[in-house]
Amino acid sequence: MKILKMYTSNINDRFMDEVIETLKDGGIIIYPTDTLYAIGCNALNNNAIERICKIKGINSQRTNLSIVCSDISQASQYARIDNRAFQLLRENLPGAFTFILPTASTLPKAFKGRKAVGIRVPDNVIAREIASRLGNPILTTSIEWDDDPEDGCNPQAIAMKYEDIVDIVIDGGYGELTPSTVVDCLDSSSPEITREGKGIFN
Repeated sequence: MKILKMYTSNINDRFMDEVIETLKDGGIIIYPTDTLYAIGCNALNNNAIERICKIKGINSQRTNLSIVCSDISQASQYARIDNRAFQLLRENLPGAFTFILPTASTLPKAFKGRKAVGIRVPDNVIAREIASRLGNPILTTSIEWDDDPEDGCNPQAIAMKYEDIVDIVIDGGYGELTPSTVVDCLDSSSPEITREGKGIFN
């Protein structure tokens, strides 16, 4: 496992190239968002998705899966976004939200038969740049921390816990303790907040 230090003010191209190559090869990374640190992989790689599901102990067919996109335009390739939903996304993203939207057929096997996908466009340059340079979204799920929650904000402590599990940890500085706000937009005419988090919904 490697630890790569990155700054939102100055993306290290060599490190970013290494991250993208790892994701394209089916690797798994831990990276910063605008909320909790997250575990991610190429959202179009089924084997990598199943590997993350195994790490988290979740069933990909029964658990809502979320993806991090570079922007709303990229998100629109993998979720069905009607005019009202587009307006909501435009008003709140980038930001600390997960919008639950109908899936598009472009998502891989792990999403087949699923009606919904969580869409994130974090207010974090590193996360968005990864999705942009990869050319498609990152499957994403927050890291888990049973011990001192503060350690879950510390990239060095995260790296120690996950050193035998992931390929790269991106140290983007201390993270947050609060998760994203989840907004169910399957019926975009009446969006519903299903989890209060960091994002203040407009």
